[in-house]
Amino acid sequence: MSNSTDHSLPGNLPGNLPGNPQHSLLNELRSRLQQVNQRISDYELEYGREVGSVQLLAVSKTQAAERVRAAHSLGQLRFGENYLQEALGKMQELADLPIEWHFIGPIQSNKTRDIACHFDWVHSVDRLKIAQRLSEQRPAASGPLKVLIQVNLSNEDSKSGCSLIDLEPLANAIATLPALVLSGLMAIPAPAPSLPAQRLVFRQLAEARARLQARGHHACTELSMGMSADFEAAIAEGATLVRIGSDIFGPRH
Repeated sequence: MSNSTDHSLPGNLPGNLPGNPQHSLLNELRSRLQQVNQRISDYELEYGREVGSVQLLAVSKTQAAERVRAAHSLGQLRFGENYLQEALGKMQELADLPIEWHFIGPIQSNKTRDIACHFDWVHSVDRLKIAQRLSEQRPAASGPLKVLIQVNLSNEDSKSGCSLIDLEPLANAIATLPALVLSGLMAIPAPAPSLPAQRLVFRQLAEARARLQARGHHACTELSMGMSADFEAAIAEGATLVRIGSDIFGPRH
């Protein structure tokens, strides 16, 4: 993944003219994307991060393909999907666009083939069986699949993710799989009441990544953490990917 991102948006877009049915949609999305990208840039500066080091992943679950197309026309290239069947339908409708697709939802064993075949990144690998199936089912022509291990930082029974104790053995096993590249870690922690409390949880993931890198997992560079409610804390603690949905597309229906 690139280490530098221009968080500005294109100004003049085809079809963005008064009277065009997409005019209001484009204006709405442009405003929201500009605000999110500006906040990312501001937090990079505030917390001493390299400018452009944080990538925006637009979470497009439950959003219609036309809204993804509109966001893409505004310069957003990376989109995250939680639900496989919904994502496959959008991919078919948007096959003409060079979108980087990220799967960020829980993975069932019977869904691994389609995930391995259609996505560029998978954020939610939490057990070896799933990783093995993704590796076995990844088409050779697509190149290695970039995967992140999801870590359950808050030890919530309702959340997917491996424990911090099990992380290194899982990372070591994934590193042996020929069609995968262990590219980083992901977490969805429980809501925390304050910015310092949020930072404390995210710091655990950053420290876990540092330990893996020290043990030879040099490609494990990404930290996928932070959503609309807590991405300031995530950026402060080293996030390289923030997963933003409602702040871009509005409340889900």
